[in-house]
Amino acid sequence: MVQRYAWSLRLLHWLMAVLLIGMLALGLYMKALPFSPTKLQLYSWHKWIGITLMALVVLRLSVRFLSAKPRYPSHMGPTSKMMAHLGHWLLYVLMLCIPLSGWLMSSAKGFQTVWFGVLPLPDLIQKNLPLGEQLVVVHGWLNWLFIAVLAGHILAALKHQFMDRDAIFHRISLTPTKKD
Repeated sequence: MVQRYAWSLRLLHWLMAVLLIGMLALGLYMKALPFSPTKLQLYSWHKWIGITLMALVVLRLSVRFLSAKPRYPSHMGPTSKMMAHLGHWLLYVLMLCIPLSGWLMSSAKGFQTVWFGVLPLPDLIQKNLPLGEQLVVVHGWLNWLFIAVLAGHILAALKHQFMDRDAIFHRISLTPTKKD
């Protein structure tokens, strides 16, 4: 029986965790800035990292489907297992929908996304400023939902680590073991 996720999944998990938290902080920071060249540069970085994260989610899901998954501890009841499963899938859906909504928003507002300033990505929809403003709201609400689900994910991990003292956190940690 597999005790931990594959090394590649653990590495992707923590890389994405750092990038996602950074993106949330960057998004809140840049939104509050007055219009300036700095704000435009931050928006570009935000879009570049968002597209990169969307690609990493696709990679992560691919690796996850191809890798063995560790089982939940035997003490976890069916409701807890179902909540964990749903929480993880909601995180994946949001990690795909948030950058997609940002890309759609940029397209609708007439701002092409050029990945790292080098690779122009196609606009997903034609310029439509009213739709672009609606997508600003959608993008914002998806991010607040992501923050809420992420907070639940972190609290559940802390509960397992410090209250239940089971091996849930170990399954995703980068700490090597003798078996690694």
